Amino acid sequence: MESSAQADGARTGDSTTEPAAESPVLLREPAEGTPPVVTDAAALAEACARLAAGTGAVAVDTERASGYRYWPKAYLVQLRREGSGTVLVDPIALDGELAPLREVLNDTEWVLHAASQDLPCLAELDLHPKSLFDTELAGRLAGYERVALGTLVELLLGYTLEKGHSAADWSKRPLPVDWLNYAALDVELLNELRERLEVELEAQGKLEWARQEFEAVRTAPPPAPRAEPWRRTSGVHKIRSPRGLAAVRELWQARDELARKRDRAPSRVLPDSAIINAVTADPKTVEELQALPVFSGRVQRKYTASWLRHLQAAKALPASELPTAAQSTDGPPPVNRWADKDPDAAARLSAARAALAAIAEERRLPVENLMLPDLVRRTCWRPPVTALSEDVVADALRAGGARPWQVELTAAALTKALQAVASS
Repeated sequence: MESSAQADGARTGDSTTEPAAESPVLLREPAEGTPPVVTDAAALAEACARLAAGTGAVAVDTERASGYRYWPKAYLVQLRREGSGTVLVDPIALDGELAPLREVLNDTEWVLHAASQDLPCLAELDLHPKSLFDTELAGRLAGYERVALGTLVELLLGYTLEKGHSAADWSKRPLPVDWLNYAALDVELLNELRERLEVELEAQGKLEWARQEFEAVRTAPPPAPRAEPWRRTSGVHKIRSPRGLAAVRELWQARDELARKRDRAPSRVLPDSAIINAVTADPKTVEELQALPVFSGRVQRKYTASWLRHLQAAKALPASELPTAAQSTDGPPPVNRWADKDPDAAARLSAARAALAAIAEERRLPVENLMLPDLVRRTCWRPPVTALSEDVVADALRAGGARPWQVELTAAALTKALQAVASS
């Protein structure tokens, strides 16, 4: 790391939003050193008192154990506020007893990066922001092509964050010091990054758009459970027959139940590739199944009799209980089939996409942030049945979840595109 004077200069700089011109400073540990992890009630009370005495928004992040554990819970919560320093909270050690933290956090603005990834596990802890600022989403709306936290911090603040532990098993205890440094650095500069992005959004006339997007993220309901989650098994496209798909479903469901009970990531219980391999090979005996890759391993061998039973159960299903070749859906078919199924709908989608692309380019926005692609597809597949006026299209967009700023920017252009196809 460079000298403290150089580091201070890079941190405080002037208030312009121009990217830093000097070489970025590598941060390997927080400016105030590695924070202690809060693991008991007394330490939590002290940390919350410090947070309450701070000012402004609270930078928030979490670390989960995706790829290791079944449940997407938070194994570490990182917090930072002006005048309070950084706080690392272990919700597992505290057994979810976080009442003092709720009193502080639930009445403040949070600053998060990719908030939709962290809000669900924080909601499980009954932690909910009064308002939020999402630096990743802000970066997208401001027109940055790459919006990873490290990229934005380097570009706007002149720092390079030490990385390397994002995919670690955060359920491990005790947590290594270098992991704690990594976690603390993820909130070290979030508030400063927020300030830079807010200034830039204001200058571009996009701050109100961002506020609407942040509120939509904050208030979004939990996603509905997938109707047939087993269909997302990697490699399932190789299985053509309904009987084979039933076998994939049986193994997937058995694996999911076991993973849930053991709190292990399903892929660590049985990889997707092993499921597809077993269905393709169609073993008749335990020995044949154990001869396949993965199933021959020491840990897997004690489960092979169970896996085989599920494969055999799929063979015994009556035809009426076999899955269809494709999942039923209430949405439009895949776009590559539109030209055959409904040429007019394909033409509408082409015209709508061209209109939206032009607006996105003019406004320096990703087109998917200008309007959700699924909403565009649904609108073009089955346009409003009444006369295609701008008001009717705007109402359809609002009903589909579009925010006011999106409707204002796109309704007229989408209406014109739909009308052009209808009159051709």
